[in-house]
Amino acid sequence: MTIRKGEPWGERAVCPSDVEVVGSDRALRDWVVAARERDRPIPEVGVAAGDLARSCGGGLGGRPSAAKVTVDVMRVTLDSNQRTWGVAHVVAHRGWWRGDVLMVMNAEFYGAYDVAPRSHPNDGRVDVVHVDPAMSMRQRWQARQRAVTGAHVPHRHISVQSLTEMNLHFAKPVIVWIDGLRCGAVRDLGIVVEPDALTIYV
Repeated sequence: MTIRKGEPWGERAVCPSDVEVVGSDRALRDWVVAARERDRPIPEVGVAAGDLARSCGGGLGGRPSAAKVTVDVMRVTLDSNQRTWGVAHVVAHRGWWRGDVLMVMNAEFYGAYDVAPRSHPNDGRVDVVHVDPAMSMRQRWQARQRAVTGAHVPHRHISVQSLTEMNLHFAKPVIVWIDGLRCGAVRDLGIVVEPDALTIYV
């Protein structure tokens, strides 16, 4: 069940020896895509590292052994004809230092950065972080430094929305990365949250 404010989440558990363990967001995404493309339930899986695992309080490397939790996944449509899935984040931009930057976060973290401090992997929503094209290169550099601790927001050129789904059209093609995998240039990007889609050990 999707978590509600004040309710406990997950349970203490040791990852069973017969459960597959993956070591990155990209590998976890592959696990989800393999099941969804066959229209099958996603099997339980251990997650030893990655931004989603870290957001769940794990991801320290080695075999997961701390908790068993249920998380959401993101159904992603690229240019209205390519459907795929993501687990931690979807990032779209033409460059970090100018123009629009869009980060759709199911996880709190993006590498070393606490991009979406209020994001939760099982609240049925994603946090959409948008950097306005008007933000200068100097301001972006300063925000990047502050993002290590999540102090880049609030900022007048950075907006954050919590959404269950979104559809965007870009005037010029942007490059999209899903969980670190470059998925090419698109003009249209759609994302729908699939709540309670996956159970993981972290």
